[in-house]
Amino acid sequence: MPEDPEVPTEHLHDAIHEEAEKGGSWVMAVALSTAVVAVLAAITALLAGNHANEAMMDQIQASDQWAFYQAKGIKAAVLESKIETLRGLGKEPGAGDEEKLEKYKADQKEIQTVAEEKTKASEEHLAHHETLARGVTVFQVAIAIAAIAVLTRRRWMWSISLLLGLCGCVFLVLGLI
Repeated sequence: MPEDPEVPTEHLHDAIHEEAEKGGSWVMAVALSTAVVAVLAAITALLAGNHANEAMMDQIQASDQWAFYQAKGIKAAVLESKIETLRGLGKEPGAGDEEKLEKYKADQKEIQTVAEEKTKASEEHLAHHETLARGVTVFQVAIAIAAIAVLTRRRWMWSISLLLGLCGCVFLVLGLI
């Protein structure tokens, strides 16, 4: 399972604020937009981590269900072998053996359904996690480019940063859907 995405952009954010103190409304606008992007990155990272945890929990539960399914299958195979052995010896199996065998098989069908549902839920959470993790990455790049824009006084780089921030928002929304 992938690790939670981190947002190691604090030093860039600090650099922007230092430049903002030196003056200029443009620098303040960049600092404000970067702060908003940093908040969105943090929220996206939390959501990505939550989905990663949920995917892992669902996968563990699915594995437990598949183990339970196998256990019922082994019990059914042992009981079926017992029934066949008794019949091979010309004896009738116990009255409850046939019913027990059918119960094991019915239980297996129910367990299989639950295991498949948990597996599907895990896959869905993992897909959300991956989408949100991409959003975190795009937000981080947007913050870095905004810092470079302030340090180099390149307004066009800030535009790229804002565009990447919007792309990060798209990933955030897609991760929530």
